[in-house]
Amino acid sequence: MPEVILLEDEPVLRQELGEFLEELGYAQTCVSSLQEFDQRFDPARHHLAVIDIGLPDGCGLDLIQRLRQEGQQVGIVVFSARQTGPDRISGLGMGADHYLGKGCDLDELAATLAALVRRLGLPQPGQDQPPSSWLLEIGPRRLHIPGAAAMPLSQQDLTVLHCLMSQPGENISRRQIVEALGADYLEYDQRRLDTQMRRLRRRVEALSGQTLPVKTLRSSGYCFYQPAQVKG
Repeated sequence: MPEVILLEDEPVLRQELGEFLEELGYAQTCVSSLQEFDQRFDPARHHLAVIDIGLPDGCGLDLIQRLRQEGQQVGIVVFSARQTGPDRISGLGMGADHYLGKGCDLDELAATLAALVRRLGLPQPGQDQPPSSWLLEIGPRRLHIPGAAAMPLSQQDLTVLHCLMSQPGENISRRQIVEALGADYLEYDQRRLDTQMRRLRRRVEALSGQTLPVKTLRSSGYCFYQPAQVKG
């Protein structure tokens, strides 16, 4: 399992990002200052780093420059509120692999880390032997993609895919899915389900380059149109 060290001084965002990384299947170490980073960074374990720039005891760019001068091969993603052109140029010039603004969609952060994992030859989060067909694991909340890595899932994504993959080839109504999510169908905003499906498709494509085999049935529901298995 790839390990990420996250350097972010704002407590609420640090917790949110840490939980997001864990949901994606990464082992994560969360620190709040340059000093704590130096105390806890282990190059034998931490092959990925997400680093903020404005920190209480200095600048994250200085840390990135020092890591590169020491020859550390860690994949570095800057995640900062400073996102002007000169900021990005400076961060990349210091040795960051990618530079993201804090206003970006977290799916972009997930895709960026997945690209670094592939480039560095690291094991994919939650990686097992790739299955020959689509497989949904309920307990660990993972979607196994044929010929690719397993993808960690949120509880909501798991619920939606369970509705679809437990009846592959069948048309599953929006009402069935919404009620499985524990919501009132008459009060549920249908756009939330469409947004969730788009996010799922983007994550699958970013991780594997494959298309999630879910067909949208106009105004009625969805259909998982390839063979699938569900494992408890």
